[in-house]
Amino acid sequence: MRTIIKKPIITEKATVATEKRNRFTFAVDRTANKIEIKNAVEKLYGVSITEVRTMNYGGGKSSVKFTNKGIVEQPSKQWKKAVVTVADGETIDLFTNF
Repeated sequence: MRTIIKKPIITEKATVATEKRNRFTFAVDRTANKIEIKNAVEKLYGVSITEVRTMNYGGGKSSVKFTNKGIVEQPSKQWKKAVVTVADGETIDLFTNF
């Protein structure tokens, strides 16, 4: 079985969304869909999810290296981010559960 939720994303932007809109951000498996993400978060944290948004990142050629054999372009790492909205009155404590 693959792990759907890889890690929570804790940045300034994600923290503001958590405090103001009750949204939590996670790095998830690239092949997971919204239903699988919703079920995984509900099972892991014991909360009810009202909405799931996903975004795909990476895949383009971003890194250029100058080597002995010439210029080498490396593709950036591909990953997927999910922003889940928790029902009113519920919250996720990311620092003790994960």
